Amino acid sequence: MPLSDRIRNRLVEFAAAVDASSKMARGEKPAGKALGVRMDETILDKLVHSLGVEPQLATRSDWLTAVSLAVRDQVIDRWLDSGRLGKRDGGKQVCYLSAEFLIGRLLRDAISNLGLSKSVEAALAKLGAAGDLPALAELEADPALGNGGLGRLAACYMESMASLGIPAYGYGIRYDNGLFKQRITDGSQVEIPDRWLAGGSPWEIERRGVSFKIGFGGAVEAAGGPASHAAAVWRPAEIVYAQAYDMPVVGWRGKRVNTLRLWSARAKAPLRLDQFNGGDHVGAMYNKTRAESINQVLYPSDATAAGQELRLRQEYFFTAASVQDLLARHVSTYKDVRNLAEKASIQLNDTHPSIAVAELMRLLMDEHSLSQAEAWAITQKTISYTNHTLLPEALESWTVHLMQTLLPRHMQIIYALDELLANEVKALPGDNHALAASVALVDRHGDWRVRMGNLAFAGSHKVNGVSQLHTDLMKTSVFKDMDRLFPGRIVNKTNGVTPRRWLQGVNPDLTELITSTIGEKVLDDLGEISKLKPFADDAGFRKKFIEVKRADKVRLANLIRERLDVQVDPSALFDVQIKRIHEYKRQLMNIVQTVALYNAMKAKPEANWAPRVKIFAGKAAPSYFMAKRIIHLINDVATTVNADASLRGRLKVAFLPNYNVSLAEVIIPAADLSEQISTAGMEASGTGNMKFALNGAITIGTLDGANVEMSEHIGLANMMIFGLTAAEVEEHRKAGLNPRAKIEASPSLKGALDAIGSGVFSGGDHGRYREIVENLYAHDWFMVTADFDAYEKAQARVDSIWADPARWAAMAVHNTASMGWFSSDRAIREYARDIWNVPA
Repeated sequence: MPLSDRIRNRLVEFAAAVDASSKMARGEKPAGKALGVRMDETILDKLVHSLGVEPQLATRSDWLTAVSLAVRDQVIDRWLDSGRLGKRDGGKQVCYLSAEFLIGRLLRDAISNLGLSKSVEAALAKLGAAGDLPALAELEADPALGNGGLGRLAACYMESMASLGIPAYGYGIRYDNGLFKQRITDGSQVEIPDRWLAGGSPWEIERRGVSFKIGFGGAVEAAGGPASHAAAVWRPAEIVYAQAYDMPVVGWRGKRVNTLRLWSARAKAPLRLDQFNGGDHVGAMYNKTRAESINQVLYPSDATAAGQELRLRQEYFFTAASVQDLLARHVSTYKDVRNLAEKASIQLNDTHPSIAVAELMRLLMDEHSLSQAEAWAITQKTISYTNHTLLPEALESWTVHLMQTLLPRHMQIIYALDELLANEVKALPGDNHALAASVALVDRHGDWRVRMGNLAFAGSHKVNGVSQLHTDLMKTSVFKDMDRLFPGRIVNKTNGVTPRRWLQGVNPDLTELITSTIGEKVLDDLGEISKLKPFADDAGFRKKFIEVKRADKVRLANLIRERLDVQVDPSALFDVQIKRIHEYKRQLMNIVQTVALYNAMKAKPEANWAPRVKIFAGKAAPSYFMAKRIIHLINDVATTVNADASLRGRLKVAFLPNYNVSLAEVIIPAADLSEQISTAGMEASGTGNMKFALNGAITIGTLDGANVEMSEHIGLANMMIFGLTAAEVEEHRKAGLNPRAKIEASPSLKGALDAIGSGVFSGGDHGRYREIVENLYAHDWFMVTADFDAYEKAQARVDSIWADPARWAAMAVHNTASMGWFSSDRAIREYARDIWNVPA
């Protein structure tokens, strides 16, 4: 039979099988026996008819695309069925608004969650494809849609919502170039565009019928009618179109497929033909360039006025498109916006989408003719807000001038809401002038600024922190007065991570060991992993556990050799800190202690030093000078240490460039020691700490963020906790820290800083790290000097336990066994119960 006939026959069978599968998913009994779908024929069809490539000429990239499209077909069937079920049931839907979705590669997740691994592997073997499934999956581009924990949390939560059967849309921006691709040149970070879409993505579908007009600038006219409605007509000076692109989010065992909808900006008139024909070829494209700048990069630098304007344009663009999309679907189904809060819940993932409060008010009043009071009640019942940081600069504020210029109607609404808040404060007993100033949406000091954190708080019915410590600090710091005005609004929802990716996906060998030991129920409920605790005392199990870890370390060692040309010993202790580079995360303390260790090894070469590999990865914001200088220091220390033959390989330093999800998936399973050493009170939660512990790494860290709750579940005996608490940090800052005295009292710290400052690691350049050293002597806001000695003692304890392999292995097993509560499924169930009021 000719190839085309075979494929045509298989397509007929495939269509029949899909129809049967859909009926079964809807609870209907199929009319006859469902026909099996042969994955090899489906992949072959995609290769030939979608890519136009014959099998014998196909490249590995061709095979990857063909497999992705074949798997996507099965995803789409469930995706469409999830949509039909949602419409039929009429249940409440969650709309998750986030500037970031760090989703990682999608093929392996989809195959695993649909249970297709064996059939795809068998199909590739039968077809003689160029590479097995793991090798092909490695070729998939990492979607450059996020930077750090905020975006990865959003991805985990979207996957958990699908796994728990919660109807949800994720909303964000389809960034063309993401944050940036990081290169290290002469030790320094260099940023280049991350063109992840250059080859297209088989996972996205352009929804050409889903596009919304987004306005900027212009003027506002009174709409007339009753004064209580406060409606207006906004006539924007500029219109940009938001075009929808959808990606499927596949839940565990295919229970549900939700939608990640990303918006791409399009100009209303992309080409001025008269200008082009007149010779102004560049000017004729101005509208296109201006519009598309919105989705070029994640977090453009806000160091300039133009950068600040672009940031606000981005935030309003995706938020307005998302809220309009939600209302359009709601009105299409229910015909009236007054029951919006009963049918939809909008979750703001941090402060970036907080303009949604004013946008929803605008649409309800101006487009749907509700009164201000009605609109405000619906808005507050519909929206909830997750705060991710106590850093005031991250709460965002925009000058009234910029807001008035770019979003004049929204500025009117914000002033009106500000007056409502002021009246609520006036109704309180006593003198509340200070309270009124603190909770105001508009800060009327200096250049007058709109406080976006306050706007999000006021416009929400619930505001949550992401660890118990963070939530408690919210009530006593940045939102102290908001909590007084709206008591009970702040709740805690400690973060979690999805075990499908961060255990089953990244560590299949450990997963196999766990399931063969305690059963497969753990695949459906991570809480079952606690049954592993007794095996921490089982020498046979510990041996297998460490064998798995060893294999993961060999894989990482190979990657370090390939990318850095640095040879590391897999039997050494792998000491890992991978996260966004920021002074409060204290990569600086880590590398200074590395220098102190290097000095000690040089001074006592005969001592029995535990071999250690210090592994770093992370990006610094392009305009963050000090963070970029820390990266340079790490790489300079690495160059010196790695070339020092007198150490006999007992200390190595590796900075792996371009940290992303795929790199984390290799590093995390291989880590022995997880560095979670932020200044106490400054890390909201963290999720890397959870991923490491789940994979058997032992945490060295402060009592900050979710480390506090992890210590309660894991036990302090199985972690290396050190340093000042959040309360003690605050006391030190109020009392006035004397970092110079701390340095002078610590020979190890002083010796390390002297070496750094004298040019030992910078080729004799005394000025390269002068600012780092001088800041530690003079200010040290992030308590590096205050915590250094305690950190060094904790590292000494690490060495002593590492010298007892049985004890270390028992602690590692105990860490893995204690992480059931930190599943994102648990977190999402809490959101569903306490904030969204949806079944899960």
